[in-house]
Parts: sequence; C-alpha cells; structure tokens
Amino acid sequence: MEPSVAPVPPARAARLLSLDAYRGFVMFLMAVELLQVPEVAEHFSGNPVWQWLGRHSGHVGWTGCTLHDLIQPSFSFMVGVALPFSLAGRLSAGATPGKLWLHACWRGLVLVLLGVFLRSIGREQTYWTFEDTLSQIGLGYPLLFALGFARWRTVWITLGLLLAGYWALFALWPLPGAGFDYSLYRVPAGWPHHFSGFSAHWNINSNPAWAFDRWFLNAFPREQEFMGNPGGYATLSFIPTLGTMVLGLCAGRWILQNQANPGPRQDWLLTGRLALAGLTALAAGYSLDRSGLCPSVKKIWTPSWVLFSGGWCFLLMGAFYLMADVLGWRRLFFPLVVIGTNSIAMYVLVHTTVDFFHSALSTHFGTAPFHLSGEALAPLCQGATVLLLLWLILWWMYRRRLFLKV
Repeated sequence: MEPSVAPVPPARAARLLSLDAYRGFVMFLMAVELLQVPEVAEHFSGNPVWQWLGRHSGHVGWTGCTLHDLIQPSFSFMVGVALPFSLAGRLSAGATPGKLWLHACWRGLVLVLLGVFLRSIGREQTYWTFEDTLSQIGLGYPLLFALGFARWRTVWITLGLLLAGYWALFALWPLPGAGFDYSLYRVPAGWPHHFSGFSAHWNINSNPAWAFDRWFLNAFPREQEFMGNPGGYATLSFIPTLGTMVLGLCAGRWILQNQANPGPRQDWLLTGRLALAGLTALAAGYSLDRSGLCPSVKKIWTPSWVLFSGGWCFLLMGAFYLMADVLGWRRLFFPLVVIGTNSIAMYVLVHTTVDFFHSALSTHFGTAPFHLSGEALAPLCQGATVLLLLWLILWWMYRRRLFLKV
C-alpha cells in the first residue's frame, strides 16, 4: 500500500557527496562568466574547440540549449533533490510540523528578497523584479515543501497539472494583432527569434506571463514603468520552475529510499533509474518542441523546457552519483565540493564582489601580468584569477565549517 508521506529513515540521512559535487559544478559554470569565454573565442574563429567553448559559455537567444542554459534548471532541480534529506534530518532531530512549515515559508521569503536585493545592486532604488533564480525558487518553495510530505501519486498528478495548466495558459492566450509594436516592449528591432503559427503563443513579450508582469510589477515603486523584460523573463515562470523542482524531489526520494536499503546492486539500479528518467524526460521535451506543440524556451520556462532540461538534470545527477557516491572518487570532486557546500555564498560573491576584485587586481598588479599570454587571452587570465580568489574564500570557509544557509 502506498505510504501517505515520503519515506523517512529512522536515523539522519547521510550527506550526499554527489549532490555537493553537482551543486559545485553548476556554481562553477555560473562563475565561468568571469572568464569572458565567448569574447575570447571571437579571437579564434577558426578553432572549433574555442567556438564550442564560446557557445556553451553563454545563453541561446530564445530557443535551444547550451551547457550554460542548464545552470538554473540544475540549481532548481537540486533544491528538490535536497528536500527529502532536509526533512529526514529535521524530523529525526525532533522538529515539529509547525516549525518545519515556518522554516519553509521563511526560507522562501528570504530567497525571494535576496533575489530582489541582488537585482537591485547599482540601481537608485529597489528594483522589484522576481525573475532571479533565487526569487523563482523562493516563490515555489512552500508548495514544493508541501509535496515533500505527499504521496507519489499526488506528486506526479501535481507535476502533470503544473505543466499542462501552464501550457494551456499560453496556448489559449490571444495572439497580438498585426500592428503589435514589439519595440515598445523592449524587444530589439529585427528580433530574429519570433515563432510563427501555433508556436507564436510563446513569442517574447506578447504572452500571458509578460501581460501579468505589465500589471503586477507596475504595482511596485519603480524608476520608470515596466514595459517588458529585454530577455523575456517573467515572474510567472516560477510555476514551471516548480515543475523542475518536483522532478528533483522525485530523484531525491529515490536516492533517500536507496540509503534506507544500501548495497552495490541497489546503487547501480538507482543509477540506471536516474538515467532512464533522464532519457525519458529528454525525449518527451524534445518531441514536444519538434512537433511545434510547445517550443522549448528556457527564458520563459516552457513545459517542454521543464522536461528537456529536467532530463539533463537527471542524467547529470546520475553521473555524479555514480562517480562520487558509488565509485567513491572523493578527491577528484573536492574542488567542486568546496563550492557546492557553500553555493549560496558563491552565488552572492559572484554578484557582489567581482568588480571589487577586478579593481583591486588592477590597482596592485596592473594589467601587464594578464597580458603575458597575449592580448586575446588577457580577459580570461584576469577572470581566472578572480575565480581563484573566490574559491580560496570558500575554501577558507570550508576549513572553518562556515556555511551560509537559508
């Protein structure tokens, strides 16, 4: 008979090395922006390696996927993976449901406001917008927490309703008229990524998520009227982002169940289950995109993107689980674990201290040391130095067991 709540082992669940390593890998990918690889790659137009690195160090214009586009899905997915372990630890420590709910709501609020704070840096007043990764996770976290106690059937039904409902919202939204002027809503002239036909329901800044923000975000104090996000990002994307977190919740439950019944055979079966889930989700997302029924667009987090990116997240989680927790390659992943155990600290450091470190390096050492490898590689060398400094800060925190948590 199906249990009414998620299975929780009697003892505190063991910390997953693979989750810390995966989280560190994702935070490293985010920090790779400091290396300015796309700009450096322009100096090596005939080199296929540099061109591949340049492409996968940046985001696609609208549809499609690069390695860099998997950062936010992975971060959201891992929030779901971690939830069963968090519940197991807190319940085994004697936490009451009321305290757990207060913590979940508090965590969601802090993540939302932290996202707003980071988006407001350098502005004259608070910049009320909620498309930041942390804000998106925070908006959906209380419902994810509720699903942490739900039956498997409820979890899968909720996921289906989230994706189907969000698809229907876009599919039923009326298309803009022939005279609709996208340039009024912060869409560049000659925007090359407009869909036609049924897929046009998912065009930039003419969809229901954009319309919601035209009303919702203008209810907050602003320097000027909100007309649209130039990237197409929207507050309501937290709904399908919750779908990504639910996929992570499923993976986390499977892993937690495996801890309750450990063994080599179970470890390999779990790895296979994660791989199968990944391939299935990839195929579903790709099919929806290619059929034209639902384009795969990361910036507005379409349901097909949830499945496609979620498939990659399952595969990456399975790969890290196999290498770190099954095969035990602990030393190999130590640099990533240092980052992964302090992922919030890394996120905040990247968004708040990079300019300071660039300025300090130029002040004390000048720019000459970064040009030793040539003019083309100078931005990469300087960015790598800043990245090393950030890692050393996290290593210092790791050695002293200082972990920034929400």
